[in-house]
This record gives sequence, C-alpha cells and structure tokens, in this order.
Amino acid sequence: MTDVAPLTRPGHRPARKGPRVVIAAGLTIALAAGIGYAAELGPFDPGPSTPDPEAAKQARAFLADWEAGRMAQAAALTSSPEQAERVLNSFTAGLDIRKPTLTPGATKAGEDGTVTVAFTAKMPVTDLGTWTYGSAVPLRKQDDGAWKVDWALSLVHPKLSSTEKFRLEREDSAGPTITDRDGSDLSAEKHPSLGPLLPQIAGGSGAGPRGAVRRVDRATGDIKGTEASFGKKSDRPADRPVATTLDATWQSAAEKALAAEADGKDAALVALRIDDGEILAVANSPSSGFNRAVSGTYAPGSTWKIVTTSALLLKDAVAPGDVVDCPQYLTVGKRFQNVETSEYRGATFRKDFTASCNTAFISLRDKVDDRELGDVAGKYFGVGQKWNVGIPSYDGSVPVPRDQTEKAASMIGQGRVQANPLIMASVTATAVSGTFHQPTLTGAAEDSTTTTPLPGEVVGQLRELMRATVTEGTATVLSDLPGEVGAKTGTAEVSEDAPNNGWFVAHRGNVAVACVVEKGVTGGASAGPVVRSLLDAVPDDPS
Repeated sequence: MTDVAPLTRPGHRPARKGPRVVIAAGLTIALAAGIGYAAELGPFDPGPSTPDPEAAKQARAFLADWEAGRMAQAAALTSSPEQAERVLNSFTAGLDIRKPTLTPGATKAGEDGTVTVAFTAKMPVTDLGTWTYGSAVPLRKQDDGAWKVDWALSLVHPKLSSTEKFRLEREDSAGPTITDRDGSDLSAEKHPSLGPLLPQIAGGSGAGPRGAVRRVDRATGDIKGTEASFGKKSDRPADRPVATTLDATWQSAAEKALAAEADGKDAALVALRIDDGEILAVANSPSSGFNRAVSGTYAPGSTWKIVTTSALLLKDAVAPGDVVDCPQYLTVGKRFQNVETSEYRGATFRKDFTASCNTAFISLRDKVDDRELGDVAGKYFGVGQKWNVGIPSYDGSVPVPRDQTEKAASMIGQGRVQANPLIMASVTATAVSGTFHQPTLTGAAEDSTTTTPLPGEVVGQLRELMRATVTEGTATVLSDLPGEVGAKTGTAEVSEDAPNNGWFVAHRGNVAVACVVEKGVTGGASAGPVVRSLLDAVPDDPS
C-alpha cells in the first residue's frame, strides 16, 4: 500500500489536528459519561450491591427453626424476640397449622443496606388442606456486624398487620361414615393407621371437611377477605357413607403384624387384590403422621429385581437355567457386594434370583439399554404414570441412569429408583398375573394409565422364580404357609452410615403384599416376619 500526502493549496499552512482530536475525544468521553450517568451505568456507578451471604444464612436459619417448631430459637434471631415468639406461636397454633414447609428463595440487597430473602410458605391446616403463599424475611446489619431478622408482622404473612389478623373457620359438620368393602364402619379408634387417611378418603369423595382462612379486623372482627378456602361443595347426602375397598379383617391383621414384628421401627405395609388392584389394607408404623405405605419414597432394593428380571426375560437376554456367575464383589465405578458378601460360583440365573445375588444382576447390565428398565417399569407395571388411588400417592420413578455406576445400581433397585409398598405390591400383582390394575382405595377413581400385558411365558417364569425363593431361597420364612406362596426379599442401602432398609413382597391366592421396615438390615429377617404374621392371620383368599 502507497502512502499519499494530503492535498494543500500553495502557501497554505495545514491546520494542526492533534488538539482537535483530543478535544473530540474528550467530548466523546464526557458525552458517554453523561449518558452513562443518566442511565445509572456510568464509569463511577458501583452497580447493584451484592447481598452479604451471612444475611441469607441468618434468614435460612430463622426459617429452619420456624419450620421445625423451634419458635424460641427462631425468635432469638430477630430484633424483637418476645413479640416474634408470641406471634409465631399464635399464628401456627391459632390456625391449627402442623409441620409447615418454608422454602427460601431469592436474596435481594436494598439501597438502605438491608437484605431481603423471599420464601414460599406451605402451611398444612389440620384436616383441611395446605395454605400456600409467598413472603419475605427482612434483615438488617447490627452495630457489631452481625445480621438479625428485622422483625415485622408482615414477614409472617404480607397481610398480617397491626390492624388485621387471620381467623380459621371450619364448617360445623360431622365427617361422613366411612365403610370397608363389606359395609362395616371404619374408624381411627379401631384402625389407628387409618386416622390420617380417613379425612383424605372423605375429601376425595367430595364429603370431606370444609373451611377457610379469613382476614379480619383486629378491633371489630369484621371479615376483610378470604386468604384460603378448603373443601368443595357436594350434592352427596350427608347420611350417605363413603365406601372403600378396604377389608376390616385385613386392615386389623396388617396393623397387628406391624406392631408385633416391626420391632418398633418405622415401617409400612400394603395388601391389594391381584385381579382388580383394590386395596385391602394400608398400615403404617407409627400409625399417625406420614403415610409411608402410599406416599413414601424408598429405594426398593432387591424386590425391584422382579422388574429387572422381566426386562431380561422379555428380550430373551437370559433364561432361568443359564449360568450367571455370582462373585462376592463386582466393581462398576464402585464396589458392589452381596448381602453378607455371599457368593455362588457357577450359579444359574434361577439361583441368582432366589438367593438375591446383586453381582450377578449387575453383570447383566449390558443386556438392557439405559432406558429399558424405566420403559419396562412404565409400559408393563404402570410405574411412573399418574395413579388415581383415591388419596394422594407417590407413583414411582425410574430415571435414566447418568453413568454405568448408576445403571448398575438401578439393576438392583438402588441409585435413583424410587418406590413404596403400594408400588411394590402392585408390581408383584402384575408380575404374577401379567396385567397391571391401577390400585384403588375407593373403586371409583378413573384409570389414567396405559399399560401392556406381560407375555404368558414371562409370567410363568416369574411365578416359578418367586415360588422357588420361598421353598429354597431367601424367603423361606413363608415356606410352611398353606397355598402356593411366592415372594421376593430385598435389602436397600440408605447411606454408608445408616442400617439398610428391609423389604419383602409376596403373593398368595388373589392377594399381593409388600412391606418395608426402615433400618431393618435385611428383608428376610425384618419385613419377612411382618408379612408372615399377616398371611397367617387372614383367610387364604379374600372375598
């Protein structure tokens, strides 16, 4: 490229451009700065302040104490401990709120140096429902540098103030009579495990309790608004009972079995009919509180091998007589082992199933695709689909494994596979009949699932394997019961430090049963006696 000098007239002195450039540049900077200042984006604007992490930590501690019912500890974190403790207690007790859930959200710094942490409140109002709303915890830095919750009534609820408060109103009506499948009355007095379930059953039928949380004037008591409404109007006659599929005999036997054989541990059990999915018994220990049997989320452990075996048999990946070695250990990213580090060299797949050999099942992981366990669970067993049981339920989850270690764990019902006794009783019923029936407590719920029957050959093999588990495997605790009883045991790891959960599923006649005992160590030794006690106390086949 050639340099070209600028053209000039003779005798004309070119103007100096240096200062002009400087002036122009200076003007440009000034203009840019002015525009920046106008938009609050100038070179000297500090930008939005970042909230102090210690403030958010204090807010989370306050919410955690409030959620756990530690009102004095929560109040001690505020600028007005006495008032805070009094209000927190009166709010939860006065509105009959039990075990709230308070979830922290976004943290925001204010211009005055305060910090605000948003949160979502889920307030379960006893026997009515859950009141959900959003609020925020304000915090202010103290002279000593520590953060405190800047107490205000509005942090409990945005509309709680010095002039307005809340009042719980319940509709004055007796709950409906709830009966078993034969018309016998069911009550929490006779069947303690049903205490938390009966209001849910009534509510699902449109006959449940109704009420509302009102906002009222503190001075006059006049209603200023309704913050939450519970229940729904129903055309159902008040004297018409709500019928269930439960069987009073089975329910009593299930509760007695847990009380006698669960050794005081948290446990749950479900029994249901194989031919239609009707639930005969739902029992929990302890009987009050969380419904582990239907809403629990557990790793099902080796009881899940029923589903894994189905996946393998469906594609002829293995046959019961095939040799599938069962070593003590197998490493797939981590070391897996069998219960009590047992091993069966040269074992057949039939032996692997009846002895519940983890390493043998894990060694077959390449025989199924990564999505296959979940697909089989959903397509044939309905797991993970939406179930309409008649009360709130957890319907299972079988995520696609993220790596080979998780896939190995999924083969034996560990990893992220989640179920509960309701799901595993249904899995058992489907395995031995070939057809999934959506479990139900009321018999009236719409079936929202879509499944495919298992091939008859697969069903026959599953029945034979479960029968052999009783006669010669890990479920011999049932071996002397009458009838063709089949079963599968399970041991599910919880963590490296906690004892394993014990699982046991079984079928006899037209009934499938599943039981979990938390910290039961092994299924055969903990959940097995519970199932035996139940089956020993009830007829071979319910009507």
